[in-house]
Amino acid sequence: MPALWHRLRAGATIAAVTSIKEPPMSDTTPTRGQVIAGGPDQLRAERRPRRRYGALLLCATCLLAVQGVFPPGRVQQLLVAVLAGACLVLAVRDADLSPVVLRWALALAAAVLVVSVLRSVVGGVSEGAARLCIAALLGLGPPAVAIGVVRDVRSSERVELGAISGVLALYLLVGMAFAFVYGGIDRLASEPFFASGVDATVSRCLYFSFTTLTTVGYGDLTAGADLGRTLAIFEALMGQIYLVTVVSLLVGNLRRPAPVAPSRSDR
Repeated sequence: MPALWHRLRAGATIAAVTSIKEPPMSDTTPTRGQVIAGGPDQLRAERRPRRRYGALLLCATCLLAVQGVFPPGRVQQLLVAVLAGACLVLAVRDADLSPVVLRWALALAAAVLVVSVLRSVVGGVSEGAARLCIAALLGLGPPAVAIGVVRDVRSSERVELGAISGVLALYLLVGMAFAFVYGGIDRLASEPFFASGVDATVSRCLYFSFTTLTTVGYGDLTAGADLGRTLAIFEALMGQIYLVTVVSLLVGNLRRPAPVAPSRSDR
């Protein structure tokens, strides 16, 4: 009897174990570029906003228009400072950099705006120093945009319209940064920046910068000093290489966003 009792208990245990069903497997398996639900990478990806760069491109275009349309004066100075600071903040935000970097960008934009307000109201700040401050704001934006675009392309494994907007905004920021550098050199140097001796206004520096960046070179404005010529050479090389490599490569690989597959609960 004891042996029979032990055999009956063993059989009941085996039956109970085999009756336990395994949880159903999901009908979708992670593909390349996806992460397992609940992982730290997915949590960071869910918190990360989609970078479209539309606001940055619009802000950079408005800044370009303000410099060319508005006459030199206090209104132009304040608008340029506000839009340049906004471009830097948007570039850092869209690049999804750390909050510390974003706070530094906000502080730098606010500081340049305060300098512009003091120069417009009180004075005491030279125009050359003010232009170099704007150039610093615009010059810090392109590295942030480049980081964000590279992250987007690597994470999505495709080139979307947001990346194209980002590289176009970067192009505008580079051209405007060079323009303010040229203006700062003209105001701080002992001799005029342009060989013809004309005044290096904001609109003229912008015109010269983009004709150099796009390698159009009309020839009506040319750099007079060696420093100006050297910077113009670097800008022309940068603009030509950027257009024929980065922009053409991204545009040639432009794809539509991949459709999101419906979940099992939606079927």
